[in-house]
Amino acid sequence: MGSGVVIAQVPGIFQGADLKLGEKLIAENQCVACHKRNFGGDGSAIYRPAGKINTAGYLRGMVENCNTELNLGFFPEEVTAVAAVLNRDHYKFK
Repeated sequence: MGSGVVIAQVPGIFQGADLKLGEKLIAENQCVACHKRNFGGDGSAIYRPAGKINTAGYLRGMVENCNTELNLGFFPEEVTAVAAVLNRDHYKFK
């Protein structure tokens, strides 16, 4: 029968993403502090802004936008890792 391992249902775009790497990059690049400066409060207003980000692909694209605009130098797998963490913690796309 099954191995007893439960695999969380995540969008294909985030399958195999390195969540620990995403968490590390979010912390190291002070994403939350930037969101607080630009969006006020605790910075969470950036998440789910009036239905703007409504797919996993668009979420990844928004992380890529930050990467480009802020010249963070993330590799594609790093962008995916950050987006996967945001999906896990805020968006919950399946």
